[in-house]
Amino acid sequence: MRGMQLSLNKTQKLRLERALEQLESLSSKSNSDASVTVADNISVNCEDAILKGHGTTELDGHVVATLCGVVERVNKLVYVRALRARYKPEIGDIIVGRVIEVAPKCWRLEINFSQDAVLMLSSMNLPNGIQRRRTAIDELNMRSIFEENDVICAEVRGFQHDGCLHLQARSQKYGKLERGQLLTINPYLVKKRKQHFHYLEQYGIDLILGCNGYVWVGEHVEVKDPMLVEDQLNKSEQPIADSENSMSSADEVDTCTPLETRENICRTANAIRVLSALGFVVTVEVILAVVNLSTSLSLDIHEMLGPEFYVLVAEKEAERRSSLGKKR
Repeated sequence: MRGMQLSLNKTQKLRLERALEQLESLSSKSNSDASVTVADNISVNCEDAILKGHGTTELDGHVVATLCGVVERVNKLVYVRALRARYKPEIGDIIVGRVIEVAPKCWRLEINFSQDAVLMLSSMNLPNGIQRRRTAIDELNMRSIFEENDVICAEVRGFQHDGCLHLQARSQKYGKLERGQLLTINPYLVKKRKQHFHYLEQYGIDLILGCNGYVWVGEHVEVKDPMLVEDQLNKSEQPIADSENSMSSADEVDTCTPLETRENICRTANAIRVLSALGFVVTVEVILAVVNLSTSLSLDIHEMLGPEFYVLVAEKEAERRSSLGKKR
């Protein structure tokens, strides 16, 4: 938040500093009992057999924090969660990555982590949701499914012996992402929730908040039912060549994204850039609020990246958090 490089005039600078100070005071009040810095004592019940986790140590009979962050308690486990940390993958995380290599029986992906991730051919659905054994022909045709620089959405399945992530894409909602923008933000700005896939119906776009800090904003794609696809394939009696010709002609018709949808994608992407630069947690509610603010002010898409809009977003966020504090 303090590292922004904006050409602000004196008035804008004062307004932004006032808004950021108000946000810091509100956050410090709400986390006064949970936030700690290095060498701060963590209040625990000495009579209970507690477990000292990550970011804690024992000094002179007291539990002391070794990181700046928030104290978390899970049963008897006490640990400190760093506020600004690199992405730490967990099983079940929804991530967005980019293919960097087509290897034998797998694809290697760059996912904003210290190591690459691996998506095995056996851990994903074949095109059109077909469910069957993978054959040698499928392995030869891997590049027709995903190739280098393709953007993919997948789920963390586990860890390999060398620490590399093992991904899976066995659902129709996972797979290749097209007709959109890939944004990179700090992973700590994306909080893990039950839902990371969002369909913004009023704008006709899909929003995927990857836990690894990669955010996808693209044209909405309908998820096909795999059972319905298989039924259609079984009922079709046309030659394969005819079906391929019809599919290619349909693809040619649908290759153009409407101008309004492209503008909505760019406006939403700029809203995420503003929130990331300000250091605000990126959620679908906050993103929609920033997009609605830009449209209410009748701003062009490029004007959202101007210094005045940054100040307005910070002021609106300070007002929103203060109103929430008063309601409590």
